[in-house]
Amino acid sequence: MSPPRDADLPEHVDVLIVGAGISGIGAACYLQRDHPSKSYAVLEARGATGGTWDLFRYPGIRSDSDLHTLGYEFKAWTSNKSIADAEAILAYLRETVAEYGIDRRIRLHHRVHGAAWSSSDARWVVDVERTDTGERKKLSCRWLFCASGYYRYDQGFTPHFEGTARFQGRVIHPQHWPEDLDYSGKRVVVIGSGATAVTLVPAMANTAAHVTMLQRTPSYVLPTPAEDLFAKLARKLLPKKQAHALTRRKNIALQRFLWRFCQRFPRAARRFIRFVNARELPKGYPIDEHFNPPYNPWDQRLCVVPDADLFKAISSGRASVATDHIETFTEKGLQLKSGRELEADIIVTATGLNLQALGGIALTVDGAPVRLPETVAYRGMMLSGVPNFAFAIGYTNASWTLKIGLLCEHFCRLLTHMDAHGHTICTPELSDPAMPTRPLLDFDAGYVKRALDTLPRRSDEAPWLMSMDYHADVKLLREGAVVDPNLRFSSHVRPASTGIVAAG
Repeated sequence: MSPPRDADLPEHVDVLIVGAGISGIGAACYLQRDHPSKSYAVLEARGATGGTWDLFRYPGIRSDSDLHTLGYEFKAWTSNKSIADAEAILAYLRETVAEYGIDRRIRLHHRVHGAAWSSSDARWVVDVERTDTGERKKLSCRWLFCASGYYRYDQGFTPHFEGTARFQGRVIHPQHWPEDLDYSGKRVVVIGSGATAVTLVPAMANTAAHVTMLQRTPSYVLPTPAEDLFAKLARKLLPKKQAHALTRRKNIALQRFLWRFCQRFPRAARRFIRFVNARELPKGYPIDEHFNPPYNPWDQRLCVVPDADLFKAISSGRASVATDHIETFTEKGLQLKSGRELEADIIVTATGLNLQALGGIALTVDGAPVRLPETVAYRGMMLSGVPNFAFAIGYTNASWTLKIGLLCEHFCRLLTHMDAHGHTICTPELSDPAMPTRPLLDFDAGYVKRALDTLPRRSDEAPWLMSMDYHADVKLLREGAVVDPNLRFSSHVRPASTGIVAAG
């Protein structure tokens, strides 16, 4: 048999990054900084960069973490607003893309459907669809880095509600917000109590006739200043990079303190949050009915409201909260189990997200399908038994990108080690296949619980932990050794008859 011609071979890169959101852009920057000689490409299924911050278009969309930590360590956040809206975050991300030359490596409208690892070739062959033309093609890579986040971009979560078809107004999910929606002077009910709901209510209350946040279960809501006065002072006294670094360290410490305080002293944390809420709401407001969850603080993520905007909307009478269960939709709105009826012109189902592990990519290793629930996460970034594959999942108890930065640093250190020792294959392997495991994410949010049986597993034993502690991860991922007894390295010599087509 004659050897394959170059024209028959898939285009090849050293590293293929899936996703051009905050994680994928960060991964590309770290890779380009630490391994400038390696070829790479970033594939994005949608027609624009920015991931979450380009997808969601609902009113008021903003971060629920400060941008000094949600932003990158290597690029200063210089805006006065620490809790920023999507437009500002998008501008920051796209400025990063242009500044670091990542735009030349991003391929929009490229959806990855599957990836097949071949040990004999020591590479992945990736099945890609052009979402704008429908064309299917193959790419190959030494390493596959999945930075697609963990929820579905094409479908939000909406539970079944009785009588939905009877409602004569509009029903909208925030993930699919209509550009032409005019809610001025309209009665709006927002179903939900999470980050999306507490963002929508004050934003819509500015022009709607009235907005009601209908929740089945309350959430912890914590007001925070939209602007960081410490950061503003630091920028006046210090150069930009030093001011960013100092503010970042301060905010990391505050996030860690708040989370540890809530975990260690949940009753005191509950009392503190209630005190802050009472200070922002009218005297006599039923706080324990609407803002006193049945779970402890940080069992689910705290909702942050900049400058107490939600409480201001409630205090002004432009918004209200109803804590009840939905009996059925009616022609005019919602019938609640308490017997109360909420009339509405628009109902927004801010009822959550659907998780999708690894962006829905189907993986195979030497022809055998990878069943994610049968794998265990290694250092929160690789999968047992899956060679040359990394993924990026950030923190659920702090800014997402804090974890992403450490994972990317460790990934680049791993590549450096492999290059120095002539290794081409790296595979995490369980030393004890009978090791007890737990769900990947120890988080009580509904969107997580609904998807746990589709996700990889984790353990309480290192290095199979899914750490949510930044300082512990600094020691492990930034300062700790790359070599580990559970990580098997090997070298592969490519047969002379096998070629690759390199991409610049």
